[in-house]
Amino acid sequence: MKYKILIWLPVVVIASIIFWFSDQPYQEQDVKPFLGDFINEKWIEGSFDWVQFDYAGYEVSTEKLGGTAFVEFFIRKGAHFGIFFLLGFFTYRALIQTLLKRRITTGFISSIVFVFIYAVQDELHQHFTGNRTPLIHDVGIDTIGGIVGISLYMLFNHCNPKQ
Repeated sequence: MKYKILIWLPVVVIASIIFWFSDQPYQEQDVKPFLGDFINEKWIEGSFDWVQFDYAGYEVSTEKLGGTAFVEFFIRKGAHFGIFFLLGFFTYRALIQTLLKRRITTGFISSIVFVFIYAVQDELHQHFTGNRTPLIHDVGIDTIGGIVGISLYMLFNHCNPKQ
């Protein structure tokens, strides 16, 4: 029993971190003032002036956002990808080691479904948080992050000839 709790603990901790961040208004997460102290905004704007794309109906470019907000956009989306990468990785590990006993396909699908549902819940939660915008695009980034985490766990653990 203690073993199962320890295996599931990272999943609970990561899910709690995601929930905690979703519960914070944007102003509490704004890293632009911090970034402004460490990056050369003019250099970012000059070096990345060729980057321009649409994300959820908003233009992402140094011209539109400025250098600091442009960098913050990528940090925020990278954080989405990274935290859900970890959620997928540890969810798959926990399922395979405790409930599914090496049923790889079932574990893969179950983990993806869990990550997707948690990503949707995360965006719904943000809908009720001040100055936060729920975006289906973020669900996509989150789910892809989870799939990559699950896939890497599978690659390193199921393809290992020592097991």
